[in-house]
Order: sequence, then C-alpha cells, then structure tokens
Amino acid sequence: MTLNRQPRPTPDDRELRLWRVGRALVVTFAAAVLVASGVFYGLVYLLDFQEIDSKAKLDAATLFDLVKLSFGVVAGAGALVALVVAYRRQRVDEAGAHREATRLHTERFSVAVDKLGSDSPAVRLGGVHALAGLADDAPDDSLRQTCIDVLCAYLQLPFTPDPGDDPAHQEEHHRYLALRKVRHTILRLIGDHYRRPKGTHRSWQGCDLDLTGVTIDGVLDFGGAVFSDGSVSFDGAVFSGSEVYFGGAIFSGGEVYFGHATFSSGQVSFSDATFSGGMVSFGGATFSNGGTSFRNAVFSGGRVSFGNATFSGRVLSFGGARFSGGVVSFDSTVFSGGMVSFDGMAFSGGGMSFRDAAFSGSLVSFDNATGSAPDGLLAAVGSPPSASVTLAAPWLTSNP
Repeated sequence: MTLNRQPRPTPDDRELRLWRVGRALVVTFAAAVLVASGVFYGLVYLLDFQEIDSKAKLDAATLFDLVKLSFGVVAGAGALVALVVAYRRQRVDEAGAHREATRLHTERFSVAVDKLGSDSPAVRLGGVHALAGLADDAPDDSLRQTCIDVLCAYLQLPFTPDPGDDPAHQEEHHRYLALRKVRHTILRLIGDHYRRPKGTHRSWQGCDLDLTGVTIDGVLDFGGAVFSDGSVSFDGAVFSGSEVYFGGAIFSGGEVYFGHATFSSGQVSFSDATFSGGMVSFGGATFSNGGTSFRNAVFSGGRVSFGNATFSGRVLSFGGARFSGGVVSFDSTVFSGGMVSFDGMAFSGGGMSFRDAAFSGSLVSFDNATGSAPDGLLAAVGSPPSASVTLAAPWLTSNP
C-alpha cells in the first residue's frame, strides 16, 4: 500500500518561516505603538490640551490616565482582531476535520461496497451492516443519502427465484435463502432507522428512499415508521410475502408513491396510519388475495390518491377512518369481490371523490358513517343503493 507522505521541511524552510513570523511580530508591535500614539494625541486634542505649555496644565496623573486609555483602546482593538483570527482558525480547523472525516468515510465506504458485491452471503451481510453504520456516522446528509441509495439499489437488483425444496436443487435453495436473508436484513434496518426520532443519531427520517420495482417476498414491518419530507418510492414494487405492515406509520410532507405496486397474498395493514400533507399515491396499485386494512387511519391535508387502483379479495376495511381536509381520491377505483367496509368512517371538509369508481360483486358497508356523501359515491354504489350495500349512512339514500 502506498502512503501519501508530505515532504518534511528543510532547515532553510524552517529559518524562512521563523523569519517571517518574527517580521510579522515586529510589524504588529510597531503598528500597536503607532496606533497608541495616534489615540493619545487624539485624546489630547479632544481635551483641548493643544497648547500645553502656555495655557492648560496637564499634570502627571492626567497624562498617565491618557496613556492608559490609549493603550486600553489598542488592547481592545487587538482583542477584537484576536477573536476574528481565532474564529477563522476554528473555521479552518473544522473544514480540515470535515475533509479528514470525509476521506475516512470514503475509504470505509469502498470497503463496505466491495463486501456487498462478494459471492459469499455472509460477507454481503457484513457489508450491509457496514453501510448502515456509515450512514449513521456520515459527516453530512449527502454522504448518508449515498449509503442509503446503495442499500436500496441492492434491493432493486434481480435475483434468482427459489428453486424449491427439490433435493436436486438443494444447494441453489440454500443460497437463495441466504441471499434472501441479506435482503430482509436491509428492509429491517430501514424500518428501524425510520422509526427513530428525526434529528437523533441513527435516524434516517427526511432521507429519500427509492425502492422502485423491488420484490419483497417476506414479512415487511415498517410499523411506526415516520416518512416526513423527502421522497419515498415503492412504485411498481411487488409485495408477495405473508404480511406487509405499515400500522401506525406517519406519512407527512414530501412524496410517497405506491403507484402500480402489487400487494398479493397475506395481510396488508395501514391501520392507525396518518396521512397528512404532501402527496401519497396508490394510483394503479393492485390489492388481491388477502385482507387490506386502513382501519382508524387519518387522512388530513395534502393529497392521497387511490385512482385506478384495484381491490379484490377477502376484506378491505376503512372502518373508523377519518377524512378531513386535503383531497382523497378513489376515482376509477375498482372494488370487486369480498367485503368493503367504511363502517364508522367520518368525512368532514376537504375533498373526497369516487368518480367513475366501480363496486362489483362486493358487500359494501357504511354502518355509522358520518358526514356528507363524497363526490361520486352515490353513482358508484347506486342511488338508491343496491341490495349489496348496507343502509346505515343516511346520505346514501339521497343525492349529495
């Protein structure tokens, strides 16, 4: 390994440096004396002692006070200059420390990325933890974002599907499970870091998260995570595991995309989640073959879109959800099969639209729903409603 060593100063260089320092001290001392003299004569002039010998009597005590005052003014000015110099030196030291921290971060980053590209799943797992640690200790936000981007890019890489339990493919099956563990570890670390309060150590809140097109073939637990500001994308993602959990998650500010994502099999839960401000899109997403819950979710401010989404399967629940302010759109959404529940839904203020939505083959319930009828809802379910709709909300029996 080649080290970049700075050349040692020669004796002539040291003598030249000492001569320059000595000259600076002499010049500074001479300047201080000149300034003190100028201040002294200025004070004498202001006190009207120009004609000391003929009229005014300037005794020794007064003269001494003037001299002290003169040097006091110079000392104050010197202290101010010293503060400025110290501040500049501190800034230079901080910049140097940041450069050194960035250099060390870059070296560690290169090693971690090399591990992530290893053929050994165990070494890759070490690279994942190393990158997560680098993101936590990054000297600035841009370097932290770079580490997160690399972890997301790893999840976006194509991988060989599980060949199954056939003994003839046992080695490939074991390798698939090992690499699957690496992917799941990244998702677990992401969830952990987005649960940490913003501004604290190891918190990634506010950073961009690009999981476009990823395949998540296991349990995803982002419960309680906070996605505020920044951009979070699950566009085109495929969730095929047993459970997708965003319970209690907070989506505020920024932009969050689940557009054209596929939620198949298992349970999908956004129960008690909060959607406020910013933009959240489920446009074109498909929810099938499982239960989907937005129970007690709060939609306030911002815009949430389920436009062109398809809900098919056992149960879709918006029971107890609160819609206030902002805009929530179910335009052209298709609800087919199973049961759709808006029981206890409260709609107040803002905009909520079901234009061109279609309820087909579903049992739709609005028990104890309150508020005025959202735009287009009566046309979607029928007015008066069809037999498949529970007559519980009074506004279902009349036009908006």
